[in-house]
Amino acid sequence: MLVKLENPLLLSRIVEVISELVTEVRIKIDDKGLNITAMDPANVSMVKFVLPKTSFSRFETGNEVLGVNLDNLKRILKRCGPGSALTFEKQDNMLNIQISDKIKRIFNLSLIEIDGEEKEIPNLDFSSVVEMNSSDFIDSIEDCAVVSDACSFVVKDGKFSIEARGLNSAVSEFSGDEAKISAENCKSRYSLEYLQKFIKASKLSEKTTLRFADDHPLRMDIKNDFLEISFLLAPRVETED
Repeated sequence: MLVKLENPLLLSRIVEVISELVTEVRIKIDDKGLNITAMDPANVSMVKFVLPKTSFSRFETGNEVLGVNLDNLKRILKRCGPGSALTFEKQDNMLNIQISDKIKRIFNLSLIEIDGEEKEIPNLDFSSVVEMNSSDFIDSIEDCAVVSDACSFVVKDGKFSIEARGLNSAVSEFSGDEAKISAENCKSRYSLEYLQKFIKASKLSEKTTLRFADDHPLRMDIKNDFLEISFLLAPRVETED
């Protein structure tokens, strides 16, 4: 197996986001590209990341599964600069990682066995879909984090709001002019601890798509020309603030 990326900074940033949810993952590389699917230890969130074959400048592989420690991989990928090229080559039980810019730097990362069943993000029915500017979504989540540890996604009469209410409150409201809203009236509450991790991936795309329903898991999708990443987050079902 040998694959090469000319723009590894995107991969570096995604690995950093995923490493905040899980410490070890299986990286699958096949004829479609590179993908990671993982569930956090608390079984509250899932992530699926796809880097398609077309994002690579060189792609020579069969079906490979690489078990890696994400903290170790993250530290290596951080050594990539804006003009670096990145090569992965499997050699026995090691992943040979080459970073080429002014010089060639070579790292060897031990591959590990990861116990547990393979999981995929389930296909769920969502009554509401909202596509919005990522910058607006990021600001709304950060606003809510100032006053609470959870926020509600609310659709009412064709409008969408993200709100946190308690002793203090924060509300961001969106009409069809500010977001693309295809939704039924509903409300669901989610942990801001997780959403603050997810929005780091939103910075990689102009748009973020939210799918949810009444007291239902949230699916959050981010895409650009080079990658796709999706998060699934369980609702926080409890008495209101």
